Amino acid sequence: MSAKTKKLTMGALILMIFTSVYGFNNMPRSFYLMGYGAIPFYILSAVVFFVPFAFMVAEYGSAFKDEKGGIFSWMQICVNTKYAFVATFMWYTSYVIWLVNIASGIMIPLSNAIFGTDTTSKWSLFGLSSTQTLGILGVCFVIVVTFFASKGMKNIQKVSSIGGIACMFLNVLLILGALLVLIGNKGQLAQPITSAASFVDSPNPEYGGALAVLAFVVYALFAYGGTEAVGGLVDETENPEKNFGKGLTIAAVIVAIGYSVGIFCVGIFTRWSDVLSAETVNKANASYIIMNNLGYQLGAAFGASTNVCVQMGNWTARIMGISILLTLVGAVFTLIYSPLKQLIEGSPKGLLPEKYCKIENGMPKYALKVQATIAIAFILLVSMGGDTVSKFFNILVSMTNVAMTLPYMFIAAAFIKFKKNKDIKKPFVIFKNDKVAIVFTVLVTATVGFANFFTIIQPAIDGDIATTVWSILGPVLFTAAALILHSRYEKKMAAGKNPDDTAI
Repeated sequence: MSAKTKKLTMGALILMIFTSVYGFNNMPRSFYLMGYGAIPFYILSAVVFFVPFAFMVAEYGSAFKDEKGGIFSWMQICVNTKYAFVATFMWYTSYVIWLVNIASGIMIPLSNAIFGTDTTSKWSLFGLSSTQTLGILGVCFVIVVTFFASKGMKNIQKVSSIGGIACMFLNVLLILGALLVLIGNKGQLAQPITSAASFVDSPNPEYGGALAVLAFVVYALFAYGGTEAVGGLVDETENPEKNFGKGLTIAAVIVAIGYSVGIFCVGIFTRWSDVLSAETVNKANASYIIMNNLGYQLGAAFGASTNVCVQMGNWTARIMGISILLTLVGAVFTLIYSPLKQLIEGSPKGLLPEKYCKIENGMPKYALKVQATIAIAFILLVSMGGDTVSKFFNILVSMTNVAMTLPYMFIAAAFIKFKKNKDIKKPFVIFKNDKVAIVFTVLVTATVGFANFFTIIQPAIDGDIATTVWSILGPVLFTAAALILHSRYEKKMAAGKNPDDTAI
């Protein structure tokens, strides 16, 4: 990097971390699951996961700043190629499951943008059920996005920037709207706080047991997702030894407080039993129902007629629908190929099929087609199973959360070998004591591991075998695929067919 290159100030660093980690949807969705009880889990997750994991990533990023393969290179150097490939392949495939989730769920913000409410449970094409219809529409979305992404239409990412601005507006709308409702209702909360238990117990009967509450930890962890991208900012920061750790800590505190304040604001205008107890409410549409309710309660607090309140609610939901739609479309066009390219560039030559690695016009076109085929297969398998819309989205959300957080365990576990390997130059060190590093490594790995364990088994304990099976099946299938590919690579290496073991 040139000495003249402008580096990030601590303020700019904090803003970048905040915008890459903080997600608006996490607040209303968490209130739907846990009510005020979500707040302590967000604070706890910041302490035991977000901050220490981000520090680990910062050390990795600084030590391996010249490596092209990102997290693959980190784990390959610290452990071995097999370990790195399985973890990176799972990380990549978690985005495939995320694509499955988004492709089906994107119809909900579209419905809210058009109608001001979620009408997807009534949608039907060719006599199919609503679940099957959403599956077919999801397949069409994947095909269209893959087609345009393969053409190298990177300008689509500008949509994400517009959506990001719209989502920042949503945060302002949530906080200011909640404060106005509080003023209009003379300080009375819609969701009452009766005692300290209100910040522990969930109003949602599905989250009344100890196992379900523990399973919620994975949602809090998922809200801090994207932390692995922070490491790349170390060498772009002014005076990183002083500013990076401090900026990261401040950002973590702001994100944790931001989530906590947002969840509390939802309780100002939303009484759980009145708004979120219906069977039609699920993890995918809860945010839109809550924002629709904000508009309604804003009108009601200042004496508007019922008709005006309904219209205010619908327009608030439309604003959120448009904002989230723009954000998701931009994110999909970026993430449909960027994790794929990192997997291809990081993998040693010969590990992935040659055809899969071929780049045309800056895009891995064949790999994009394979990726789309896998996503479409998952969408059809889940959507054609005959379950209700609520069940359909709950399965997809569970699959995504488990698949996206499991790779964090691999990255964290490799940190011990990273610290013990004194041959690795470490220009930026936060964990100066190796014993402290081991303690936090175990803490982060155990936190993610237990959170996923409870998330997976809790539905089965409650009789929901399907969600448990699908939560396990996604990561297991892709791990098996990674092991098969690596075994094939080892046989080729042993036979001397591919002596070049350098990164592509």
